[in-house]
Amino acid sequence: MFDHFNRQINYLRISVTDRCNLRCTYCMPEEGIQLLNRADILSFEEIADFTRMAVENGITKVRLTGGEPLVRKNIVELVAMLAAIDGLEDLSMTTNGILLSEHAVDLKKAGLNRINISLDTVNPDKFCQITRNGELTKVLEGIEAARNAGLEPIKINCVLLGQPDDESRKLKQFCESRGLNLRFIHQMNLKTGEFSTVEGGEGGNCSKCNRVRLLANGDIKPCLFSDLSYNIRKLGHQEALNLTIGNKPRSGTYNQSGEFYNIGG
Repeated sequence: MFDHFNRQINYLRISVTDRCNLRCTYCMPEEGIQLLNRADILSFEEIADFTRMAVENGITKVRLTGGEPLVRKNIVELVAMLAAIDGLEDLSMTTNGILLSEHAVDLKKAGLNRINISLDTVNPDKFCQITRNGELTKVLEGIEAARNAGLEPIKINCVLLGQPDDESRKLKQFCESRGLNLRFIHQMNLKTGEFSTVEGGEGGNCSKCNRVRLLANGDIKPCLFSDLSYNIRKLGHQEALNLTIGNKPRSGTYNQSGEFYNIGG
């Protein structure tokens, strides 16, 4: 699939839930959020059916996100359903790692290829502060579990809250000593359209954007920094995808209708 700017669209990010077990300061308000009604969240069958159609149209790469995808009940079943789709070449997940040690082996057996883990610091106190009471040890256990299960390469996503500092340097040393691929993501603002390219990754480069996003409520978004969306339940899978590709903007502007916790970052 190609959009009007001749970019090949072959990457689908799927937000499987708006729920999360952390309250990171840059992502979610301390008091939590107004959650989707469960009836409004796509079923595994709906996600798999849409993904199958998208793969038939040229999608080759899928990433599961959230919220936190591992809080979605029976998420391993969805991984298995997606991994069985003929033509899907790469199936990955972005997680905060808190529950990863419990699921890593089963995720690999189900067909997950690799994992991205969000980690902003290796200082336990700082981690607790940023995530509002998250336990760093659980994430570290998740990283080792992912390595032992063969969910590699393991990429670490770090949100830079300002300029690189001693915390980010220690995180870089931690990743280098363990063969982890570290990517720095500068803090973004959906409402004002502040974003930049990912250091060590391809995100944020509009001229090379190859992705669309399926949200937990069935909306497909052509761009993270846009208010455009097309619902697969209302429009049907193919029509929603066609409109998404056909109206994908040249570059991001701003998003007044969404938040990172329900779009998947």
